Parts: sequence; C-alpha cells; structure tokens
Amino acid sequence: MSRGLDHLVLATRDLDAAATHYQAMGFVVGARNRHSWGTENRIVQFPGSFLELITVGEGAEISAPEAGQYSFAWTIARYLETFGDGFAMLVVESQDASADRQAFDAAGIGGFEPFFFERFAVKPDGTKVRVAFTLTFAADPAMPDIGVFSCQHHEPQNFWSPTFQAHPNGASRLGGIVMLAEAPAATVPFFEAFTGSRALCAGPRNMAIVTPRGSVEAMSPDCYRDVLGLEPALSLDHGPRLAAFKVTAPLEPLVAHLEEKGIPFIRHRKHLAIAGADNFGTALVFEEPKAA
Repeated sequence: MSRGLDHLVLATRDLDAAATHYQAMGFVVGARNRHSWGTENRIVQFPGSFLELITVGEGAEISAPEAGQYSFAWTIARYLETFGDGFAMLVVESQDASADRQAFDAAGIGGFEPFFFERFAVKPDGTKVRVAFTLTFAADPAMPDIGVFSCQHHEPQNFWSPTFQAHPNGASRLGGIVMLAEAPAATVPFFEAFTGSRALCAGPRNMAIVTPRGSVEAMSPDCYRDVLGLEPALSLDHGPRLAAFKVTAPLEPLVAHLEEKGIPFIRHRKHLAIAGADNFGTALVFEEPKAA
C-alpha cells in the first residue's frame, strides 16, 4: 500500500511567532489547538496534506515513554530541547492503521502500539467540530533524530477545509520533503517500507521516492548545497535529519510579496528558497506549478 504525505510536524518554541511568520509569507494559518497531553498546534492546510506548527504548551507534564510505546509529545519536547525550532517528524497518510502496523512490524520498522486521539477543531465559521486520528509509529535506530508515523483521519469531513487552503501567496500543494544524510542510499530500505513506494534513484549524493502525494528525498550535504542553493546547517552526528520541504506556488508574485514583507530568500535554478535560519529551523523551497 503506497502512502502519500499527510503532514509535516514543525516544532517551535514560540507558536504564535511562527504562525505570524507563516502568515507574513502568505499562508492561511488556523487557530491554536491544544492536545490533551499538553502540546499545542496551528495548522497550514493544502489539499490532502498540511503543516503542523507545534509547541509544548504551558503546564504540560510530559514523561518518557515506556518500552513498546512511542510518545508523540515526548518526541516533540525532546526535539525542542535538543535542537530548538525545526522539522521534527514526517507523517504519511493511512487508510487503515491496523494494516499499517502489520506492514511496519513485518518490515522490522514498527513494534509500537497505535495511538488514537480526538480533539475539537474550529471551522472557518467559528463552529467547533470533532476530529479524530490514529497514529501508527515506525522507527529506525540509524535515524534517531527523525520521527515518523502514519495518520488515519477518522473525521476527514471535519478536518479538511477549502477555505483554509486558499492561500494569498498562491500556494497550492505540498510538493515534498528533503532530508540531509551523509549516505542517502542507506535511507532507502526504511523509507520504501514506510511509504510503500519504490525509490526512483539511490546513490551517494541523493535518493528520491515519489509517493501518491509528494516526494521524499535525501541529499548529501554537497548535493543539498548544489541543488537547493542552501547551506546544510544541520548536524548529522547521529544520522540523517529532516531539513526542508517544498511548496508549489507561482514564483513571480511571491518574489514581490516576500520582498515587501522583508523575508530573506534566494533564487536558485528554477526555485526560491528560504533558509532554515529564516524560517524557524526548516528550509522552505517554493517551486513553480508545472504546466498542464
């Protein structure tokens, strides 16, 4: 079963400042939500995928998980304490959490209990509705600083909103993610099992998997610099790191908008890029929509 990108978990120590920044870039950012375990988020939606800006809320008491468990909250808290702001977790879509668990276990990347939770969401008209999810976690000891799970939406009609997807900057889709890795090809077995899709390429400089919704890429530091035009600023002492994501948007209007807002960016090849240092720890690459 192939699994497209569902969402990216972007950890931040200042949720409202991050939301204000994304609004300044021209994205629609949802209201603040709080999970029962103490993390708080704000959402940027695209059709079928989203960005989750997330922090540890005031008064949260988060403890390390027990054996055989995977704690979403603890992962976020640990990431913020270790790295500060940045790209903490990658999430793929799920049609069946139980099937995902079986697939992850069979591939040797699972071993965790699925986690169900629900909360209230605020619709564009201000009404509150129930949303619910089951998370199925996976892990690779060679990549301890990358969190991954699949996410099954149980009330999708209450979550997705065309209004929240109408971004003033013209952004229309989440195009993919980029990891930094000293040996990109070594990440292929794990991410093929995780996404259920085969790698299109795998070599010493890069690897790429195209999912039903967005790509998963790993680049060596030199490749990252050459292809994206950005400095690979993350430490790889403990293995690969999630580094950047791609968004499709018309570039020329975006140039004028970013210049007006005073947001630093570069032009490189056929894209615009904002360095992680200027985007709460995660690089952002804007790509022109492809001609029909």
